[in-house]
Amino acid sequence: MAEGTILFAVSELPEEGAGTEQLHRISEELTTRGFEVRWASSITDAQAVLRTEVGLAAAVVGWGSPEGGTVDEPGGAQVLRQVGRRFQNLPVFVVMTGEDLEHLPLWVAETVVGYIWPLEDTARFIAGRVTRAARVYQEKLLPPFFEALRLFDEAHEYSWHTPAHSGGVAFLKSPVGRAFHDYFGERLLRSDLSISVEELGSLFEHTGAVGAAERNAARIFGADRTYFVLHGDSTCNRMVGHFSVTRDEIALVDRNCHKSALHGLVLSGARPVYLVPTRNGYGLAGPLPPSEIRADAIASRIARNPLTQDAPAPEAQYAVLTNSTYDGLCYDTLQVARALAPSTPRLHFDEAWFAYARFHPLYAGRFGMAVGPDTFPGPERPTVFSTQSTHKLLAALSQSAMVHVKPAPRAPVEHDRFNEAFMMHGTTSPLYPMIASLDVAAAMMDGPQGHWLIDESVTEAIRFRQTVVRVGRRIAAAGDRPGWFFGVWQPETVIDPATGERLPFADAPTELLSGEPACWQLEPGADWHGFAGLSDGYCLLDPVKVTLTCPGIDAGGQMADRGIPARVLTAYLATRDIVVEKTDTYTTLVLFSMGITKGKWGTLMDALMDFKALYDEDSRLEHLLPELVAAHPRRYTGQTLRTLCQEMHAHLREARLVELLDTAFQELPEPVTPPQHCYERLIRGGTERVRLAEAAGRTAAAMVTVTPPGIPVLMPGENTGSPDGPLLRYLRALESFDRRFPGFHSETHGVTLDPDTGDYLIECVRRIPAQQTGRTADGSREAPTPADA
Repeated sequence: MAEGTILFAVSELPEEGAGTEQLHRISEELTTRGFEVRWASSITDAQAVLRTEVGLAAAVVGWGSPEGGTVDEPGGAQVLRQVGRRFQNLPVFVVMTGEDLEHLPLWVAETVVGYIWPLEDTARFIAGRVTRAARVYQEKLLPPFFEALRLFDEAHEYSWHTPAHSGGVAFLKSPVGRAFHDYFGERLLRSDLSISVEELGSLFEHTGAVGAAERNAARIFGADRTYFVLHGDSTCNRMVGHFSVTRDEIALVDRNCHKSALHGLVLSGARPVYLVPTRNGYGLAGPLPPSEIRADAIASRIARNPLTQDAPAPEAQYAVLTNSTYDGLCYDTLQVARALAPSTPRLHFDEAWFAYARFHPLYAGRFGMAVGPDTFPGPERPTVFSTQSTHKLLAALSQSAMVHVKPAPRAPVEHDRFNEAFMMHGTTSPLYPMIASLDVAAAMMDGPQGHWLIDESVTEAIRFRQTVVRVGRRIAAAGDRPGWFFGVWQPETVIDPATGERLPFADAPTELLSGEPACWQLEPGADWHGFAGLSDGYCLLDPVKVTLTCPGIDAGGQMADRGIPARVLTAYLATRDIVVEKTDTYTTLVLFSMGITKGKWGTLMDALMDFKALYDEDSRLEHLLPELVAAHPRRYTGQTLRTLCQEMHAHLREARLVELLDTAFQELPEPVTPPQHCYERLIRGGTERVRLAEAAGRTAAAMVTVTPPGIPVLMPGENTGSPDGPLLRYLRALESFDRRFPGFHSETHGVTLDPDTGDYLIECVRRIPAQQTGRTADGSREAPTPADA
């Protein structure tokens, strides 16, 4: 196996040329030393190698070659610039044919490690110089923990500690264990070690190789301190919430939050005051509008909230916001920090889906760690936490996550005290390959390679977005088939700041869309996004989170006579082995991660085109969705795709489901008791499951989250409201939809289905006779808490 690859970006000279012969001798010497040599005689070839060959250990570049350069920018200069954009510290040698270096631009000396005059030294000597530089580069390539783990593995020490499989040996003593060992391989099992291995440091003490890896990640992500977490962003959120706010203190919580933020409130005993994001006609959750986070608006919300009336202090100690949202909306975090600073000393950005933001200029100033003493000087600056699911859209193993901290003097974060929360939520048996994956994921983003990786995702997402629009335009112009097609939720036009020209999105240069943040900002009042109350630059759409729109409704909520609900589309895509990230009523979300390829999104385009053809032909469901028909034969046998779509669209329109959803999220239920109290009753039998028809006026004991759209509609401790109130009307509409369209039901956390009737059941605090207890805060008679009992 080759030790690595060395690029020779040199034009082929006549075979009798002495210089060319010497370069071939150097190449042969490098081959004997274990390297593979890749020749590229043109700029195109060299760029292809640089783009696809990540195992490069060094490059040898002819200044006047390879072919394809210009008088102003010779081929070698173009290759050197590409190396600088793609790799960090890759050793590069420039092949010289002249007598001196004076004609080279000054930047070249900052880019290369040396020069080669092929005929002035022996091939063996020159190959030795290249070899040494390549091996030094490879030795420095590994980040701290991964390097220490590999060194420990190479020591081949016997294991006298946990885990009991002892490097996989135990698995070899059982037939099924042997199958497991063979499947995952010895190296993974040998690296599954105990915290007793001193050479690797301690995750809880943050020492040794682990501590070095966390400090390296903090540097890369722009944090003052970074903590590696092995149970996902959910644990990160619970950890930060548990540390930041204590019993009966007030927490400001974005209603568009992950359930783990609620779990943090349950653990801490805090009293939540929810902030309401805006919504559009598609049912997508937008950002918290600027008016919602002003100091006067926050003070008014706190004053009106029943849970805060007897709080020890009227000020919030903590605020948590989702950034970016599930659908790719990200804040100007400095604007948000300045707006919230008068209301809270601690600000937490849940960036589960946004760990890559620091590494591309499109997202400049859009992530939590962008808020610091240099951008927000003065005593008002809050302490900022960012929690990130590193595994979601960076290259780490599942459950691998990080907490980044940038403390401020008004709310200091002493490491020893935060570490108590860290240890409370962590494990004393960490999986070392997960730590290594966090270490490597951070190192992959270090320097120009991080920008290159994210830029590739951004560029592919833009190409897909433009392709969808162009195909739709061609279909409409052709006139040989029905003129509808899917759309993409994005601006219809963008402005080139260099010229002031407004361009159709589909025709804008890729370089403009991938490099100019203004192209993705949500202009106040723009019809395409449908969100009200935004200010200039406040919110930006992340291009790598692509929302496909189906015919039937627009961003303003206007419904058409005919429509194609997105659930039918994604059911078909699943039969093509295409699994999307999220499906709403008329939209579906796909993610362009670092693993995206043209072939991958080309397959999606093909499936969209096929669905259109099948819809236009009114094909039978037995051929398109056979498993659906087999599971519900009485409901769907003999039905066609077009009739199903129209029946479902008509039902959604008549039930006004999207409108009910918007109302349910905008008009929040009345809070009755803190979430922690409900949890205490839940685990001590003080709750019961109640049908929607009997749920009016009850106090919820568990969160109800409907996916789509994945946002809580009911929190523990909130009153369900009147029978014709927004919450119960919305849930009844979902219940009705599920009954009418089996196989297309919503994924509703916190709702149990009655197996006999299909009725929705929600967990409520149990009511008991009046003589056994007094009235609760909502006027109903509920079961006592364990303390009352």
